[in-house]
Amino acid sequence: MGGIDMANGVVGAVLGMLFAVLFQQPLQNSWHKVRTRSTRAVRSLRQREESSPAWRTFSLGPLHTSALVVEGDGESSIPAEAIYIHVLDEEIELPPDMVGWRAEIEVESERLRAEGRTPLWNGPRYAVESFDVSRTALDERPEVHLRLRPTDYYTFLAAQQLDRRLSDGTTPRSCYLAPDDPLQAPAFLQCSFATNVAVVTADDMLVVSQRSDRVRMAPGVWNSSVNEGLSRHIDSSGRSAPDLYAVARRGIREELSIEPNEYSLELLAFVLDIDKRHWSAHFYARLKELTREGMQERMSRGVADRWEHQTIDYVPFRPAAVVKYMLRTDRIHRWAPLAPALFHLALVHVYSRTTVERAGAQIVRRM
Repeated sequence: MGGIDMANGVVGAVLGMLFAVLFQQPLQNSWHKVRTRSTRAVRSLRQREESSPAWRTFSLGPLHTSALVVEGDGESSIPAEAIYIHVLDEEIELPPDMVGWRAEIEVESERLRAEGRTPLWNGPRYAVESFDVSRTALDERPEVHLRLRPTDYYTFLAAQQLDRRLSDGTTPRSCYLAPDDPLQAPAFLQCSFATNVAVVTADDMLVVSQRSDRVRMAPGVWNSSVNEGLSRHIDSSGRSAPDLYAVARRGIREELSIEPNEYSLELLAFVLDIDKRHWSAHFYARLKELTREGMQERMSRGVADRWEHQTIDYVPFRPAAVVKYMLRTDRIHRWAPLAPALFHLALVHVYSRTTVERAGAQIVRRM
C-alpha cells in the first residue's frame, strides 16, 4: 500500500506540474492582459481634450520659475554677429497714474541723503521696446533683433510695482499685460535687461552666488555666477548700441576679478522673467586655468563689486550634482527666477540635452 500511495503521489505531482505548464501560465498571461486593458480603458475614460499654452516657463520637477526661455536651447551658441541692437532716441515715459510713484522714489532718495545714508543712485538704463527673432535663409540660424529705449533706475523701480493699485482700482499688471501673450508688454514695464553668466572653473566647479542682503532688489536669493545690467553710461560709447558680450565680460571682471583672456564665453539663450518683466542674455563662461582655489585667492585680493554677493558656492559641474543642488530644500524656494534655467542650459551645452534630461528625471523620481 505504501508503494501505491507513493506512486499516486508522484503521479499527482507530475500531473500538477503538467497542469501548471499547460494552463496556469497562460491563464496568468490572459489575466494580466485583461487587467492591463481594463486599466487603459479606465485611464482613457478619464482623459479629456485640453489646450496648453505653447510658451511655458522653466520648471524642473518640483522647481517652478517665472523664467521663459524665449530663444536658444543651450546646445548651440549665439554669436555676437547674429545680434542686432537698435537704440531709439525717445526716452521712456510712465503713464500719468504712475508718474507719482517715481516722484516718491526721488523723495526717498533725498531723505536717505539728508540722513547721511546711501541714496538711491539713479543710473541710466535701457528699456526693451521689442525683441524679435528671424532665421538665416541657408542654415536657419537665429538672428536676434533687439530695440531699446533710454530710461533710468528710478523709472525701473516705479515700474516694478506691478501689483500696486492705480487710481481706477486696476494694477499695471492687469491693465497693461496680456496673460495669454507673455511677450507683449509696453516698454515702460520692461526697464531691465541684464547679462547672466554661468561660470565654471578649470577644475569643473560651477560658481553659484548669493545676493547680498544689502542690495535693494532680491536680497539674499541664490543667483547666477555673474549678473550685470546694461548701463547707458558705461556700455554705450557715444550713440553706439551696447555689445552684450562686452557687458558680460564687464560683469565677470567687476564681480569676480577675472579678465577676458582667462576664459571662453558663449551666449546660450535669451530669457524673460514674465513676473517682473526682466530680460536676460544667458551666457556660459569656462575658465581656462583658474581653479576654485585660485579664484578664491584672486577674490581675496580685491573685487570691484564686492557688495553684490555675500556667499559663493562651488558645485561640481555634472548634471546630477547640479540638479540635486538646485532642488535642495534650502535652495528650491530661494532662487532668483532666471538662475535655474541658466544652469540647466549650461549643462545642456556641455553634456547634451539627452544626458541632462535623463539625469534630471532620475533625481526627480527619487524625491
